[in-house]
Amino acid sequence: MKRFSSILIANRGEIAVRIARTAQRLGYRVIAVYSDADVSAPHVQLADDAVRIGASAPRDSYLNAASIIAAAQHSGAGAVHPGYGFLAENAEFAQAVVDAGLIWIGPPPSAIRAMGDKAQAKRLMKVAEVPCVPGYDGDAQDEATLRAEGQRIGFPLMIKATAGGGGRGMRLVESAAAFDAHLSSARSEAQAAFGDSTVLLERAIVQPRHVEIQIFADSHGNVVHLGERDCSVQRRHQKVIEEAPSPALAGSDGAQLRRRMGAMAVAAARAITYCGAGTIECLLDASGEYYFMEMNTRLQVEHPVTEALTGYDLVEWQLRVAQGEVLPECSQDEILRRFESGGHAVEVRLCAEDPWHGFLPQSGRLLAWQPGTAVRVDHALEARAEVPPYYDSMVAKFVSHGTDRDAASSALAEALRTAVVLGMQTNQAFLAACLQHPTFVSGEATTGFIAAHGDELLRGTPPMRASLAAMVLYASEALRMGNDPMHIALALPWARPMRFALDGEAIEAKIETFKPNRYRVACGAATEDFTVTRCREDGLTVTSSAGRESIAWAFDEDRLFVSQHGRQTILDDQTLTGTVGGAASNTGAVRAPMAGRLVAMYVSNGQTVEKGTPLLVLEAMKMEHPAIAPMDAVVTRVCFEEGAQVTAGALLIELTAAP
Repeated sequence: MKRFSSILIANRGEIAVRIARTAQRLGYRVIAVYSDADVSAPHVQLADDAVRIGASAPRDSYLNAASIIAAAQHSGAGAVHPGYGFLAENAEFAQAVVDAGLIWIGPPPSAIRAMGDKAQAKRLMKVAEVPCVPGYDGDAQDEATLRAEGQRIGFPLMIKATAGGGGRGMRLVESAAAFDAHLSSARSEAQAAFGDSTVLLERAIVQPRHVEIQIFADSHGNVVHLGERDCSVQRRHQKVIEEAPSPALAGSDGAQLRRRMGAMAVAAARAITYCGAGTIECLLDASGEYYFMEMNTRLQVEHPVTEALTGYDLVEWQLRVAQGEVLPECSQDEILRRFESGGHAVEVRLCAEDPWHGFLPQSGRLLAWQPGTAVRVDHALEARAEVPPYYDSMVAKFVSHGTDRDAASSALAEALRTAVVLGMQTNQAFLAACLQHPTFVSGEATTGFIAAHGDELLRGTPPMRASLAAMVLYASEALRMGNDPMHIALALPWARPMRFALDGEAIEAKIETFKPNRYRVACGAATEDFTVTRCREDGLTVTSSAGRESIAWAFDEDRLFVSQHGRQTILDDQTLTGTVGGAASNTGAVRAPMAGRLVAMYVSNGQTVEKGTPLLVLEAMKMEHPAIAPMDAVVTRVCFEEGAQVTAGALLIELTAAP
C-alpha cells in the first residue's frame, strides 16, 4: 500500500484541530483548507500549510470536492482526512480522492455507498442476520404502496429519508389519519436536503435508548468493537449528550448485552468488507431487544467518550490503518477490559444557539472564551474571533472522565457552570440543566427526555434579575472610568437613577451607596442590597440575600455582555440617551439578533408602517429570520442596504412612534 507523510484535512473547526494535533504528534505535515470566513481561524493557524478553497458558503468551499482535491494536489498532500460532516460520507468524493492518486483516510467508497442509502443498508444487514426494526424498504414509492405498508406495519411508525441523516426527512406518525400529511412533509424535506425523496418506513420503538457501537477494521481482515456510547439525550433527532458505558448496560447482564451488540456490529462491518472507523447505531427497547438503525462511515463527533475509557487515540488508529498497518490492538478481550474498567465518560455539545428563543442559531464576535481546564474541551475558538453564520452551530465539545457516572457528570456540570462564553448565546446553561435533571441523574433518560422535560430544563436558568443587572452595569462602568466599586471615596451618601435595556427590555432603577462597597438598588417598589467582594476587568462577585453570585462580563463598544451560570444577558446603558434598543421591544430600534446577510429590506426612510408590517429578512445559519414593526411608526433611518453583511446586535432600522 502507498504510504504518505502529509495529510490534507478537508474540514474546519474543532475536528480539524483535533485531527491536526494527533497528525503532528505522529510527525505528519498537516495542510488545512479554508474558506473566506476562516482565513485566520485556529485550524488554519495550527496547520503547517493552508490553502484557500473558496468563498464562505459551504457549497463554494467545504462542499466543493474539486477545489479540495486541487488543494491537495497543489500542496503535495499524500492523503485526505475528511473529519465528519461536509463530504465525510460522500462516496463520490472518496472515490475522486482515490482516483486522484491520494490516500483516503476512511472506509472504501463502496462501503460508504452501501451504507449511505438507508434502505439498501437495511437489506444488507438483513442478509447478514443483523436485527433490524420491522418495516418497509422496498423500491415501490407510490403513495398507495406506502400507505398500505404503513397499515401493515402498524402505528406509531417512522418515515425516514433513505438518503439522509441528522433528523431531516424524518417524521413520527402516530395514526393512519396523519400518514399522508407526514409522508408529503418528509418527502419534501428530503428532496430539498438530499435531492432524493425516497423514504422507508419503520415501526416506531417508543421511548427507546439510542445506543451505538464503535467499530474499527484494518485491511488485514481484523475487525473489533470498542464498546458502546449512549446517545439517547437528543433534540429533534440531534445528539446533545453522549456517554459511556450506557446506563442501560450496567452489571453482568449489561456486559453480556454489550458483547452481543458488539458481535452484531462486527458482523455488520464484515458484511460490507469495512476498513477504518465506523459506528453502528441501534435502538434499544426497554426489554433489552436491539435493532440496527444505520451505520456512520466516519469518525463520530462523540469519539472522545470512547477515547477516555479505553485510552486509545482513535485518530491515530485511523492514520495507522490508512497506512496499511494492522490495528494497534486486535484483542477484543483486552479492548473490553479497558472499556469496562475505564470509569465513565460524558460529552456535551456546546452550540451557538439560544435555547430561550427556540434554539435560534447565533453567530458573531466571541468577546470572551474561558473554557477552564477541569475537563477536556475540543474547540477551535479564541476570544475576539468571529463565529461565522455559514456552518454548523456546534462550536465545542466538553468531555468529562471520572471514576463513575456521578463523578463524571457532576464535574461536567460544574465545568459548564464556570466556563465563560460571551458575545453570543449558547446552550451552556441548558446542558448543565440536562446533566442535573433527576431523570438523567438516575440513568433513565431516553430519546424522549428533552421533549418531555424541555420547559422545565429552560426554567432551570432564569433571566438575570433587574436589580442584579443594575448593580453589574454600574460596577462595570465605574471600573471602566477608573473607579473601583469596592473602594469608592464617599463624602456623603449618594443615589443615581439608571435607565438601561436588559436583553431589549426597558428597565428603570436607582442605585445608592452608604459604604465603599455596599449598594442598594431599587427597581420599582422592590429593593435589594449588595456587597461587592471582587471587581476586576473580567467580572465581579457580589453577596446579597440571594447568596454569593459571580458574574463574568465583556464590553462590545457600549453594550455589556454578562454571563451568569452559563446564560448570557446583554445590558445597554441608556441613562443619558433615554432610549432603549431591542429587536422585539416597542423602543424604536430593530437590531440583528445574530450576524448574517440582509436578503430583503422592505422599507425606506420616511415610510409609515403599521404594527406587524414586515421590515426586513436576515439570513443566518442557513435560515431566514424576518423582522416586523413592533408598533405603528415612521421609519427614521434604514442603516443598511439589501445584501449587506451585518454583525450581531447591529442597528438595522430606527423607528419613531407614529403620532
